[in-house]
Amino acid sequence: MNRKYRVPYVDIASQHLQIKEELINAFSGVLDHGKFILGDEVHELEQRFSNLCGTNYSVGINSGTDALIFALRALEIGPGDEVITVPNSFIASTSCIMLQGARPIFVDVGDDYNINPDLIEPAITKNTKAILLVHLTGRPVNMDPVMEIAKKYKLFVIEDCAQAVSAEYRNMKVGSIGDVGCFSFHPLKTLNACGDGGILTTNNQDLEEKFKLMRNIGKKTRDESVIWSGNSRLDSIQAAFLLVKMRYLETWTEKRRANARFYQEKLSDLKQVQVPLDKPYERAVYHTFVIQADHRDGLRSYLDENGIGSNVHYPIPIHLQEAAKDLGYLKGKFPVTESQASRILSLPVYPELTDLDLQYVVDSIHKYYQE
Repeated sequence: MNRKYRVPYVDIASQHLQIKEELINAFSGVLDHGKFILGDEVHELEQRFSNLCGTNYSVGINSGTDALIFALRALEIGPGDEVITVPNSFIASTSCIMLQGARPIFVDVGDDYNINPDLIEPAITKNTKAILLVHLTGRPVNMDPVMEIAKKYKLFVIEDCAQAVSAEYRNMKVGSIGDVGCFSFHPLKTLNACGDGGILTTNNQDLEEKFKLMRNIGKKTRDESVIWSGNSRLDSIQAAFLLVKMRYLETWTEKRRANARFYQEKLSDLKQVQVPLDKPYERAVYHTFVIQADHRDGLRSYLDENGIGSNVHYPIPIHLQEAAKDLGYLKGKFPVTESQASRILSLPVYPELTDLDLQYVVDSIHKYYQE
């Protein structure tokens, strides 16, 4: 193979190179008006994000993790309550539950890496207050059965949309289906700030008002604080950057989807590799393109030796993390999650990849299994 050719797993600089002048102008505009905290850019971003998701309200804050915490807090979920969620996500989707003093109740996932709706109802107890689902890898959860169960048992539904901006389920955007949508603008996300940030979506005005109090030290006015809270405001500069990037979001998303289709087609002949396949009712945005591969670690090493970056999202399920040992879950409890953790591999899928880059990745994978 060509060891001089390089395909990094991510390449944020290449995205910014194309829009650098627009980002600099946005930065300059904020410097000129000096409203660095909750300025006009934040309010415009909130309006445009609501329009994107099809929700009545959006509230910008400083991270996707705080979005999850705020959702639970606003829904008054705390000690003694249980929240059903999945063990194969990023740790923040469970840490937010623990930080509220509630208890995460894990259920296993399906082939799409998302929550298995068939396993939700058996996990419900008298203490269950909410379902916190994760649209992992940018693929939407099968929402209809989840919402039916939530309605039957009067449970809140919190959507962790950190990896799924613009993903759709039956022509509905994620973040608009449950009670609250929680998004991240981390630099590695498909809509990313030049730093950190997050946003909450909802159709409930009472929740919107709570979120605005929570992000701003509980302040109703400049001089009146009505609840105890901290500081989770979204900087105007980050909002300005995000407004620039929103102009390109659809183009970038479609390029990710095209890259995913390339992998799906070109790797379909390998019996050692399982590629994700879109369902008819979904629009996946492929924040990550995750294959399952025989001899995963060997393949990953081979790709690295040949200049191709890859990653594993995530090698240690949450229930097996040291932080989770007091929850009492043992290895073998969630067989699908654990099997996937030993086989999953994320390939480069970002919009700036060229056809040559993609072909090199595919050829390298074929070469590994031929050898």
